Amino acid sequence: MIRSPYTHAIGRRKRSVARVYIKPGQGNIVVNDLAYDQYFGRETSTMITRQPLETLGALEQYDIKVNVSGGGKSGQAGATRLGIARALCLINGEFRTPLKQAGFLTRDPREVERKKYGRHKARKRPQFSKR
Repeated sequence: MIRSPYTHAIGRRKRSVARVYIKPGQGNIVVNDLAYDQYFGRETSTMITRQPLETLGALEQYDIKVNVSGGGKSGQAGATRLGIARALCLINGEFRTPLKQAGFLTRDPREVERKKYGRHKARKRPQFSKR
């Protein structure tokens, strides 16, 4: 059996799913075959993606390849962060404590509430008219 040099983990957020592959390297982060800052565009999303590595001081120690699909860019950034944090825990068990304290290993369970019939959105009611 051929062993891959990558460690694999999955992160999810809203409707997004990120498959993360990590191996020791120079600090390259590639998301869907683009540099992560080019893919996400917004500084907020790139910062969210880097957070687990910055917490451990390991920004230039790992090469990361991410396949992400579903949802929007914000959800994809959150899914990528969770996937990177999970993969780092698989590489070294000692990473778990600082990542857990920073809250990067907790899956955010919030999802969009479905639209109800007779309503404009999930909860917004039609305008009330007294007469």
